[in-house]
Amino acid sequence: MGYQRIRGELMKFEIRISATTVRTILLRHGLDPAPRRAGPTWSEFLRSPASGILATDFFTVETIRLKTIYVLFCIELSTRRVQLAGVTAQPDSTWVTQPARKLAIEERLSGVRFLLRDRDATFSGPLDDVLRAAGLRVMRTPIRSPRANACAERFG
Repeated sequence: MGYQRIRGELMKFEIRISATTVRTILLRHGLDPAPRRAGPTWSEFLRSPASGILATDFFTVETIRLKTIYVLFCIELSTRRVQLAGVTAQPDSTWVTQPARKLAIEERLSGVRFLLRDRDATFSGPLDDVLRAAGLRVMRTPIRSPRANACAERFG
Protein backbone atom coordinates (compact mmCIF):
# COMPACT_ATOMS: atom_id res chain seq x y z
CA MET A 1 0.00 0.00 0.00
CA GLY A 2 1.21 3.48 -0.82
CA TYR A 3 1.12 6.47 1.48
CA GLN A 4 -1.96 7.93 -0.20
CA ARG A 5 -3.85 4.67 0.06
CA ILE A 6 -3.06 4.31 3.76
CA ARG A 7 -4.17 7.90 4.26
CA GLY A 8 -7.42 7.15 2.42
CA GLU A 9 -8.09 4.09 4.58
CA LEU A 10 -7.51 6.12 7.75
CA MET A 11 -9.92 8.81 6.52
CA LYS A 12 -12.66 6.16 6.45
CA PHE A 13 -12.25 6.03 10.23
CA GLU A 14 -12.29 9.85 10.36
CA ILE A 15 -8.58 10.02 11.14
CA ARG A 16 -7.24 13.06 9.31
CA ILE A 17 -3.54 12.72 8.57
CA SER A 18 -1.35 13.78 5.68
CA ALA A 19 0.46 11.36 3.39
CA THR A 20 3.77 12.89 4.51
CA THR A 21 2.97 12.05 8.13
CA VAL A 22 2.10 8.47 7.14
CA ARG A 23 5.45 8.27 5.34
CA THR A 24 7.34 9.65 8.33
CA ILE A 25 5.71 7.19 10.74
CA LEU A 26 6.35 4.19 8.50
CA LEU A 27 9.98 5.12 7.86
CA ARG A 28 10.57 5.75 11.60
CA HIS A 29 9.56 2.14 12.22
CA GLY A 30 11.59 0.80 9.31
CA LEU A 31 8.61 -0.03 7.09
CA ASP A 32 8.35 0.72 3.42
CA PRO A 33 4.83 1.32 2.12
CA ALA A 34 5.18 -1.44 -0.49
CA PRO A 35 8.06 -3.78 0.28
CA ARG A 36 9.88 -5.38 -2.64
CA ARG A 37 8.22 -8.70 -3.23
CA ALA A 38 9.91 -11.79 -4.57
CA GLY A 39 8.93 -12.39 -8.15
CA PRO A 40 9.43 -11.06 -11.62
CA THR A 41 9.87 -7.41 -12.44
CA TRP A 42 7.21 -5.68 -14.51
CA SER A 43 9.20 -6.01 -17.75
CA GLU A 44 9.85 -9.70 -17.03
CA PHE A 45 6.15 -10.19 -16.41
CA LEU A 46 5.21 -8.53 -19.69
CA ARG A 47 7.70 -10.66 -21.63
CA SER A 48 6.78 -13.97 -19.98
CA PRO A 49 3.60 -14.70 -21.96
CA ALA A 50 5.58 -14.44 -25.20
CA SER A 51 7.86 -17.32 -24.29
CA GLY A 52 6.51 -20.52 -25.73
CA ILE A 53 4.39 -18.86 -28.43
CA LEU A 54 5.12 -19.33 -32.11
CA ALA A 55 3.29 -17.31 -34.81
CA THR A 56 3.08 -18.46 -38.42
CA ASP A 57 2.00 -16.91 -41.68
CA PHE A 58 2.98 -16.43 -45.33
CA PHE A 59 4.72 -13.61 -47.08
CA THR A 60 5.01 -13.25 -50.83
CA VAL A 61 7.96 -12.62 -53.09
CA GLU A 62 7.64 -11.46 -56.67
CA THR A 63 10.21 -12.99 -59.02
CA ILE A 64 11.83 -11.20 -61.92
CA ARG A 65 9.32 -12.92 -64.23
CA LEU A 66 6.44 -11.57 -62.10
CA LYS A 67 5.64 -14.96 -60.60
CA THR A 68 4.46 -14.94 -56.98
CA ILE A 69 6.20 -17.25 -54.53
CA TYR A 70 4.78 -17.89 -51.06
CA VAL A 71 7.14 -18.27 -48.12
CA LEU A 72 5.87 -19.97 -44.97
CA PHE A 73 7.62 -18.74 -41.85
CA CYS A 74 7.36 -19.05 -38.08
CA ILE A 75 8.44 -16.40 -35.60
CA GLU A 76 9.16 -16.99 -31.92
CA LEU A 77 7.49 -14.11 -30.09
CA SER A 78 9.92 -14.02 -27.16
CA THR A 79 13.14 -13.87 -29.19
CA ARG A 80 11.79 -12.62 -32.56
CA ARG A 81 13.78 -15.43 -34.19
CA VAL A 82 12.35 -16.33 -37.59
CA GLN A 83 12.38 -19.85 -39.00
CA LEU A 84 11.67 -20.26 -42.69
CA ALA A 85 9.52 -23.36 -43.04
CA GLY A 86 9.14 -23.63 -46.81
CA VAL A 87 8.65 -22.00 -50.19
CA THR A 88 6.04 -22.84 -52.83
CA ALA A 89 4.24 -21.35 -55.80
CA GLN A 90 0.85 -22.82 -54.82
CA PRO A 91 0.29 -23.24 -51.08
CA ASP A 92 -2.44 -25.60 -49.94
CA SER A 93 -3.26 -27.43 -46.72
CA THR A 94 -1.36 -30.58 -47.77
CA TRP A 95 1.79 -28.60 -48.50
CA VAL A 96 1.61 -26.61 -45.25
CA THR A 97 1.36 -29.82 -43.22
CA GLN A 98 4.73 -31.10 -44.48
CA PRO A 99 6.90 -28.28 -43.04
CA ALA A 100 5.02 -28.63 -39.73
CA ARG A 101 5.85 -32.34 -39.64
CA LYS A 102 9.48 -31.54 -40.40
CA LEU A 103 9.64 -28.98 -37.58
CA ALA A 104 8.08 -31.48 -35.18
CA ILE A 105 10.44 -34.31 -36.21
CA GLU A 106 13.54 -32.09 -35.93
CA GLU A 107 12.30 -31.04 -32.46
CA ARG A 108 12.48 -27.36 -33.34
CA LEU A 109 9.16 -27.02 -31.54
CA SER A 110 10.55 -28.02 -28.14
CA GLY A 111 9.69 -25.40 -25.57
CA VAL A 112 6.84 -24.07 -27.70
CA ARG A 113 3.39 -24.42 -26.15
CA PHE A 114 1.19 -22.36 -28.46
CA LEU A 115 1.03 -21.70 -32.20
CA LEU A 116 -0.77 -18.57 -33.35
CA ARG A 117 -2.15 -18.69 -36.90
CA ASP A 118 -4.75 -16.92 -38.96
CA ARG A 119 -7.92 -18.41 -40.41
CA ASP A 120 -6.53 -18.90 -43.92
CA ALA A 121 -7.86 -22.03 -45.64
CA THR A 122 -4.31 -23.31 -46.11
CA PHE A 123 -4.00 -23.65 -42.33
CA SER A 124 -6.57 -26.38 -41.89
CA GLY A 125 -7.36 -29.54 -39.94
CA PRO A 126 -4.37 -31.73 -40.93
CA LEU A 127 -1.94 -29.00 -39.87
CA ASP A 128 -3.69 -28.61 -36.53
CA ASP A 129 -3.59 -32.38 -35.99
CA VAL A 130 0.17 -32.51 -36.60
CA LEU A 131 0.79 -29.62 -34.22
CA ARG A 132 -1.46 -31.04 -31.51
CA ALA A 133 0.38 -34.37 -31.79
CA ALA A 134 3.62 -32.42 -31.20
CA GLY A 135 2.09 -31.03 -27.98
CA LEU A 136 1.16 -27.54 -29.19
CA ARG A 137 -2.11 -25.77 -28.63
CA VAL A 138 -3.25 -24.09 -31.84
CA MET A 139 -4.78 -20.63 -31.43
CA ARG A 140 -6.56 -19.00 -34.36
CA THR A 141 -6.87 -15.26 -34.73
CA PRO A 142 -10.38 -13.79 -34.39
CA ILE A 143 -12.55 -13.49 -37.48
CA ARG A 144 -11.93 -10.38 -39.58
CA SER A 145 -9.03 -9.13 -37.52
CA PRO A 146 -6.08 -8.77 -39.88
CA ARG A 147 -3.82 -7.26 -37.23
CA ALA A 148 -4.34 -9.92 -34.56
CA ASN A 149 -1.22 -11.75 -35.71
CA ALA A 150 0.74 -8.50 -35.82
CA CYS A 151 4.16 -10.04 -35.14
CA ALA A 152 3.89 -12.27 -38.17
CA GLU A 153 2.21 -9.59 -40.28
CA ARG A 154 4.98 -7.09 -39.54
CA PHE A 155 7.59 -9.53 -40.78
CA GLY A 156 5.63 -10.53 -43.87
